[in-house]
Amino acid sequence: MPPATPPEKYKRASNRRKAAPVKKVTLSPEALKAYEDLVQERDKREERGRFLPEEFRSKR
Repeated sequence: MPPATPPEKYKRASNRRKAAPVKKVTLSPEALKAYEDLVQERDKREERGRFLPEEFRSKR
C-alpha cells in the first residue's frame, strides 16, 4: 500500500488577483428614475427584436 498523501500537497489555490477599489455613485431620485426608464425601454426594444429576421431589427 502506498503512503498516504500529506494534506498540504493539494491545497485550494489562493486568489492572486488584487482587489480593485469599488466606485460608488449616488444619483438623485430624478436621475435614478430616468436611468431606470432608459433601461426598461432598451429591454423592451431588445425583447421585441430578439426573434425577428435581421432586416426587421432596429439598427443601433
